[in-house]
Amino acid sequence: MSLTLKAAAFADHALIPKKYTCEGTGLSPALQWAGVSLTARSLALIVEDSDAPRGTWTHWTIWNIPAYLTSLPEGVPAQEVLENGAAQGKNDFDRVGYGGPCPPAGKTHRYFFKLYALDTTLNLKPGASKKDLERAMRGHIVSNAEYVGTFAR
Repeated sequence: MSLTLKAAAFADHALIPKKYTCEGTGLSPALQWAGVSLTARSLALIVEDSDAPRGTWTHWTIWNIPAYLTSLPEGVPAQEVLENGAAQGKNDFDRVGYGGPCPPAGKTHRYFFKLYALDTTLNLKPGASKKDLERAMRGHIVSNAEYVGTFAR
């Protein structure tokens, strides 16, 4: 079975409801996954907008999600370390945790939710950057899944 990812609030490649954007409350959407390999020790998630005017914009990084979990709830708190031990990094809004879609007016942007099953837990300080996370994951990715939402203002 391969790793799969989905959001409860919107279909793959469909519009992200305003509630999860800068035009709403900006909560992180609830996410569910299945098919985590038995060799996985942790999970990591990167959410990014590759249609941003100045290049890819990072909206969320979270890692060391326990491999036994199958979901993240709506509204994950914006704190460096969560109760379950997962750590969050800084997004490109220069804040820890989830930063909802907030593109300039006009073009529809795609938001890529990328989930990675890893064969280790990462020795990475909370608040780290996406580049640091990607570097730490290198050579440890067992499987990955992607889910896409869209949003325009």
